[in-house]
Amino acid sequence: MTIKTMTLGLAVAVGLSACSSAAVRHEEAQQLKSSEINTELGLSYLQERDTERALIKLTRAIEQNPENAKAHAAIAMAYDNLDRQTRARTHYARAVELDPMNSYARNAYGAYLCREGAVAEALMHFDKAVENPLYPQPEMALTNAGQCLRSDGDMVKAESYFRAALRRNPRFAQALFQMSRLSFEKGNALSARGYLQRYLAVAKHSAQTLWLGIQIERELGDRDAVASYTMLLRGQYPDSEELRLLQESASQ
Repeated sequence: MTIKTMTLGLAVAVGLSACSSAAVRHEEAQQLKSSEINTELGLSYLQERDTERALIKLTRAIEQNPENAKAHAAIAMAYDNLDRQTRARTHYARAVELDPMNSYARNAYGAYLCREGAVAEALMHFDKAVENPLYPQPEMALTNAGQCLRSDGDMVKAESYFRAALRRNPRFAQALFQMSRLSFEKGNALSARGYLQRYLAVAKHSAQTLWLGIQIERELGDRDAVASYTMLLRGQYPDSEELRLLQESASQ
């Protein structure tokens, strides 16, 4: 074999190797893109409450890219919806491990941990979510932290989180409702009414807010308001737990 032939053979080999590497890179890029597409489809199905279809898409997304933090967070929510708690926790933990700055994942993980009774760990994730200056909805994590503390019986600290949420966004409906309820429970019906009025300026009534309104106005002695709230609760939420509570209170 001549030197020229050897050189030519090496060039061909290098060329084939380069083509092969380019093909691999292209395939990897396609897999990453497909993973993103399946993640978005999975999230759409989750929003439509079609959890089974969401699982199919999100499982595929993770197969295509095991380091897709968004897909891990989304599939954790899907498993959470199905009460498959071990899998939910595994994927929540993986999501924040892959992307510690993913405040949406931290907020969802915190909510999950709170439901599981791990309050201290939940608060750590809520606080980490809020610390991210790029998180556009810190009021959501702050309110969730407050609700977690309230369910744990720490009303003082819960109120501090609700107030922090309202400093970030004075029109955040969930924090306004929580402050109205907390104010009523503390015996301050007038403040509770004020927060509920602020809530109604940005959101519609629910069965919960109507029942709260009835209790507030009973305390303040406004019979017309009580009658108005009662009529709405009976008409809009005839099968609600809140209407049952109203009927029980009326019979006492």
